[in-house]
Amino acid sequence: MRKRQAKKRPLLPDPQFNDQLVTRFVNNLMWDGKKSTAFKVFYDAMAIVEAKKQDAEKSALETWKDALTNVMPHVEVRSRRVGGATFQIPMQIRPDRKISMAMKWMILYARRRNEKSMAQKLASEVLAAAKEEGAAVKKRMDTHKMAEANKAFSHFRF
Repeated sequence: MRKRQAKKRPLLPDPQFNDQLVTRFVNNLMWDGKKSTAFKVFYDAMAIVEAKKQDAEKSALETWKDALTNVMPHVEVRSRRVGGATFQIPMQIRPDRKISMAMKWMILYARRRNEKSMAQKLASEVLAAAKEEGAAVKKRMDTHKMAEANKAFSHFRF
C-alpha cells in the first residue's frame, strides 16, 4: 500500500437498542443516505419479529442476533493463481468480515422476498434465519460446501 491503512471510525450506538451492531446493520440497509428511513424500516421489522416470534423468552433483538449468527460464514474460497492454473482455496474469514457478509446477505435476500414492505421482508428473513432456514442461510451453506469441495487445495494458502 502507498498510504497507511485508514483507521476504523467508531460507530454511535442506535437510539432504541443502544447497540453498535444495529447501527452497522442500518448503515448497510440504508439507500441514498436516508438513515432515518433505514432506522424506521429496521425498527418496524423488529416490531413485526416481536409479534411473530415463537420463542417467548427471547426479545426481537436477540432473535435478530441469533439470525445474524446463523447466516455468518466461517470459511470462504479465494482465488489464487499457481503455475498458470487458478485454484479456489478455502480460507478462514476475519471476524469483522464474517459480520459484514452476514449483514449484506441478510439484506440482499430480504430485498428479494415477495412481501409488501421492506420491514415485512426483513422481518421474514430474520425469522427464517433464526430457524436455520431461508435464502441467507442457504448462501452460507453453499459457501461452506464450496470450501469443503476445495479442501484439497488448502495447502496453497497465502
